[in-house]
Amino acid sequence: MRILQAMAGAEHGGAEAFFERLAVALQRAGVEQQVLIRDNPRRAQHLRAGGVAVTELPFGGLLDLRTRFGFRRAVEGFRPDIVLTWMNRASRFCPPGPFVQVGRLGGYYDLKYYRRCRHLIGNTTDICEWIVGQGWDPARVHYVPNFVAEENVEAAHRDTFSTPPHAPLIVALGRLHRNKAFDVLIKAVAAVPDVYLWIAGEGPLRGELEALASHLGAISRVRFLGWRDDVAALYAAADLFVCPSRHEPLGNVVIEAWAQGVPVVAAASQGPTQLITDGIDGILVPVDDAAAMGLAIRRVLFERGLAENLGAAGRRAYEDRFTEQAVVARYLEFFHKVAG
Repeated sequence: MRILQAMAGAEHGGAEAFFERLAVALQRAGVEQQVLIRDNPRRAQHLRAGGVAVTELPFGGLLDLRTRFGFRRAVEGFRPDIVLTWMNRASRFCPPGPFVQVGRLGGYYDLKYYRRCRHLIGNTTDICEWIVGQGWDPARVHYVPNFVAEENVEAAHRDTFSTPPHAPLIVALGRLHRNKAFDVLIKAVAAVPDVYLWIAGEGPLRGELEALASHLGAISRVRFLGWRDDVAALYAAADLFVCPSRHEPLGNVVIEAWAQGVPVVAAASQGPTQLITDGIDGILVPVDDAAAMGLAIRRVLFERGLAENLGAAGRRAYEDRFTEQAVVARYLEFFHKVAG
């Protein structure tokens, strides 16, 4: 089985991070593969360190002949059984050929870019149902979830971010964009005295969010960490993880928290709603409801035994469905099925 993967993603992002994890995991599982990525020395080095054969291409606009010819050369030289294209741009550049093209979607993308795909993977059941609703044959739409890496690391030192050692600590992750609703989380935290908040991420709303925290009198308890490569250490330091997103197709961050045994509060957007059984392995609150989020934060942090129970149940959910071993097995089963 020969697999060619193509990822034209950005420097940071959930899909990009999972692509890296999957490519290295498939290599460990003995899959013969090559990958094409948008020019990115850090990503290329990381993949090559995992034994993956990498070609970097521009993945630019419609007149990008270098990528068009480079993709075709890779297909002709490697002769893959399956070409797995990630997101719109890589799918658009994929040439026709004697292979099975599979598109992998982690969101509700414009399906015009996937016309040549014989099969589509959605990483949530909701995305798969949406694809079928757009007219795709259900037999050609497949649910295969993501996995997250299990990392046992030392907790990030609180004094690095001027955080008292015994203060209740919330961690949140993501791009500082309206969809992530960090404004709602800051309002919720402002109403819960003595709680500290670390937000790991960067984006266009940073100044606006800092101004909001200052206006609410919470700026002394909110830390903006920027993009971080030590996510597991942040989880290890946390008493609670919160995902406040207005729009979150999957919720990798929820699975990452579960892997570390950290209790979760999440807004009931698409991904978290499909993952979390409310009151069992997390707490769900209405989207855009800072008051409800604040009450849920209080419950988890101060109700005896609740945080421990939620964290343990989340860890069990991770072990049952979202480990590398479980998800790689599903990908291998899928590859053999469609290459048939």
